[in-house]
Amino acid sequence: MKFGRVMTAMITPFDRAGEVDYERMAELSKHLVENGSDSLLVAGTTGESPTLTTSEKLKLFETVRKAADEAGASLGKKIPVIVGTGGNNTKASVEFTREAAKTGADAALVVVPYYNKPSQEGMYHHFVSVAEASELPVIMYNIPGRTGVNMLPDTIAKLSRHEKIVAVKEAAGSLEQVSQIRQVAEEGFEIYSGDDSLTLPMLSVGAEGVISVASHILGSDINKMCTEFFKGNVKEAETLHKKLYELFKVLFITSNPVPVKYALGKVWKDVGGVRLPLFEMGDAEKAKVDAVLEKLGLI
Repeated sequence: MKFGRVMTAMITPFDRAGEVDYERMAELSKHLVENGSDSLLVAGTTGESPTLTTSEKLKLFETVRKAADEAGASLGKKIPVIVGTGGNNTKASVEFTREAAKTGADAALVVVPYYNKPSQEGMYHHFVSVAEASELPVIMYNIPGRTGVNMLPDTIAKLSRHEKIVAVKEAAGSLEQVSQIRQVAEEGFEIYSGDDSLTLPMLSVGAEGVISVASHILGSDINKMCTEFFKGNVKEAETLHKKLYELFKVLFITSNPVPVKYALGKVWKDVGGVRLPLFEMGDAEKAKVDAVLEKLGLI
């Protein structure tokens, strides 16, 4: 297991002027490591990657690498840092992944190309192109709800045989698809849940862990849920899933990461708002998030 059970898909903090708050990002990195995150993912969807500039992303990668090293040193272990480098332009993804490798990252998260709707063969060649251009291992990210296309199990299996392609973040919302991937993918190829609420069911059909949003709020509980499952304490894992389920759902009542940034500001420290075209929640949505946080005893 290369990245642990819980990889947090980090938000990107902004200051009052809407600029990236690198100091708060370093603080958050350490906070997450101290509270259940085995590894950190920077500039994914939750990090508002579409509205970050290339220079902002590279500085974020360097910031989190340094903070993760400091946090890991105090715990006596290395914290993997995964960086979001994918896009819908293969050449640009190749070049950016190569540049990101210089920041000390441990792996690249590369999303299925969105909007241009490639064929399965196009997806295959896209990922191979990225994998062969950089020294970084690649975690593929399949999220049809955002990309408009579903990378099928046979394509994932074919890619799993590439030595540099080591895992998939699977967010198609289908346990059937996860089961199929586990059947046909190379042994040692890792599957991570891309949906917090499906983590426990996905573990039961072959996933290793979760790339989580909710771990910003209760990462230790999510990590314990995974750990208990793999220890064979399924009832304990189920109890934790039930405790966390409402949090899992309320953090997606509107576009991610709007709810989690609001929630983090309530239970930890202010991390700023979101960049347009995302927009803050209304009072009714905030009240729903507050109600769940209160129920969990967090506020």
